[in-house]
Amino acid sequence: MKQKFNVITSTCAPLPLENVDTDQIIPARFLKATDKKGFGDNLFRDWRYNKDGSPKPDFVLNKPEFKDAVILVAGKNFGSGSSREHAAWAIAGYGFRVVISSFFADIHKNNELNNFVLPVVVTEPFQKELFDSIDKNPAMTVTVDLPNQTVTNNATGSQEHFEINGYKKHCLENGLDDVDFLVENKDKVEEYENKRKQGI
Repeated sequence: MKQKFNVITSTCAPLPLENVDTDQIIPARFLKATDKKGFGDNLFRDWRYNKDGSPKPDFVLNKPEFKDAVILVAGKNFGSGSSREHAAWAIAGYGFRVVISSFFADIHKNNELNNFVLPVVVTEPFQKELFDSIDKNPAMTVTVDLPNQTVTNNATGSQEHFEINGYKKHCLENGLDDVDFLVENKDKVEEYENKRKQGI
């Protein structure tokens, strides 16, 4: 879903597991669909539900204190494994706007950006502090400020700067995908093409 991104303050769903791969994010049996709709229902399917389809009460997304969180705080090396974009579809479809981790698999990181989910890379000490703060108080919030590229733990006041590609930042701030960006710059593209034809 195309959404403009500015500043988000939210509670956080904690997933303190390292090396969460894309098959755990969205199992392979759900990859036959080509429509992005409905993937959020199966995010972390095998961790989230029993075989009979009933929710597992101990899994983070099934706990009432985290049901409104739009920020996921994940362990190191999130989104490893296969490059399936369906994993990003599931994260976005569930309603997460931000995923915070100390390290992302590169392809998955780009897939999140292409689906209007902001992957925020923080240091491991800051990541640990977030997990500790959530454990102490699940109602604590984090503020992610895309224009200033900062993430703030509102429980402690700690803040870090994060990096993002300038083009992707522009697209997120304006709710643009790659095609939208080309349309936005149609006049510039046409001007360039005309100059090429004229040998300028």
